[in-house]
Amino acid sequence: MDHFPSNWGKPRNEAIDQYSTVPLHKTLPDGLAQSAYGPTTRTQQPMITGTSIIAFKYKDGIMMASDMLGSYGSLARFRDIQRLCPVGTHTIVGASGDVSDYQYLQHLLESLMIKEHCADDGHVLGTKNIYEYLWRVMYNRRSKFNPLWNALVIAGIDKDEKFLGFVDLRGTTYQATTIATGFGAHLATPILRKRVEGREDEITEEEAREILNDCMRVLFYRDARSLNKFQSGKITEAGLEISEPYSVETEWSFAESIRGYGA
Repeated sequence: MDHFPSNWGKPRNEAIDQYSTVPLHKTLPDGLAQSAYGPTTRTQQPMITGTSIIAFKYKDGIMMASDMLGSYGSLARFRDIQRLCPVGTHTIVGASGDVSDYQYLQHLLESLMIKEHCADDGHVLGTKNIYEYLWRVMYNRRSKFNPLWNALVIAGIDKDEKFLGFVDLRGTTYQATTIATGFGAHLATPILRKRVEGREDEITEEEAREILNDCMRVLFYRDARSLNKFQSGKITEAGLEISEPYSVETEWSFAESIRGYGA
């Protein structure tokens, strides 16, 4: 019986590498060598990840927020990750999930905008165009069984119309008045539905910021992958604005009476 895997599936040749003294990848053609190491695999578990994105419509436009933590598993490794990306003059793309895949998407969008600028044909990509482009990119990668592990929120003003859409790693899409990804889909969505839906044409900017901060505060309390360091984004007809990092006030005195936590 031939006990050497490098010889399986091909005629024996006793004069060449009889005892597999040369590394396997040197004794086989590239295709066979790769199959000998196992099947081709794709990303199954992202490494550096970001958590929730919150976005909703208000009277003058759209408000968004995210924290700035990049988690390496359960380690709060990077504390200055910007997950709100301006695209053009009236669009912001926010991303949960794998940070490296998000950086790849940023590169694609930057290349696309440069190409459109160089065309100089008087046309500008609007929010809906960017939304459909990302939809195709995500679905294409999903179809290759090599998805980009992100949940994307695309927000902007397109032809005087407020637009808020969602795309996930499978290419699933929807549009809504309020969108939350990550843990925010469980913890912030009830708050947004109660305080925003049905009132999106009445909410002022001050109230919108209050709602946004309340959602991020709840996420910081309840999501172990969150951080009290946030960025907010605002899109109106005048353009877009992404804030500097800031924190919200928190209250932890109640924890003193919890057995196993307090003194």
